Amino acid sequence: MPQKSRSSRGTWIRPETFLTRGRGRLVAAGSLLVVAAGITTWALWPDPEPRQREYLDATACLLTDQDGVAKEPAQSVWTSMQQISVTTLVKVQNLSVTGPQTADNAEGFVNSLTGSQCQVIIAVGDPQVAAATKVAGTNPQARFITVNGGTAAANVQVVNAASGDDLRNTVKAKLDELARSTS
Repeated sequence: MPQKSRSSRGTWIRPETFLTRGRGRLVAAGSLLVVAAGITTWALWPDPEPRQREYLDATACLLTDQDGVAKEPAQSVWTSMQQISVTTLVKVQNLSVTGPQTADNAEGFVNSLTGSQCQVIIAVGDPQVAAATKVAGTNPQARFITVNGGTAAANVQVVNAASGDDLRNTVKAKLDELARSTS
């Protein structure tokens, strides 16, 4: 209840009481305004772009030596695969051959990729190329690209890494083809 004072002119409300009551209304109105602005901003805020891509059920794999994608030509191939994956929505992954760098050892890694449903396998490095060429004969459903070696066959395409554009175009064509056959 506001405090009243008497004076010769009549009864009046003390100014400090009036200011206290007015300040409460001002705080309430300000709070209401902030809440309304927050709700309006939230309601009108544009939907964020999706953070993850919806990939096709298609995978292309890169098989490299123990150095992985740190050296050429594997580095260029991997970069191309990642860039092309953005437009084709084909999943890409890479696998490095560990242990002895021989065709016999690499053959197990190629078989692992075919068993994990890699539809396109790109082999970089002499042991990996030899293993991919050998395994391609028993896996006609998979497509192989061998870089700087190997023997061309129905499902094996040989590409020279010296021509970067040819390599990128070949990888792009295979991933485009895979995307079309999957969608």
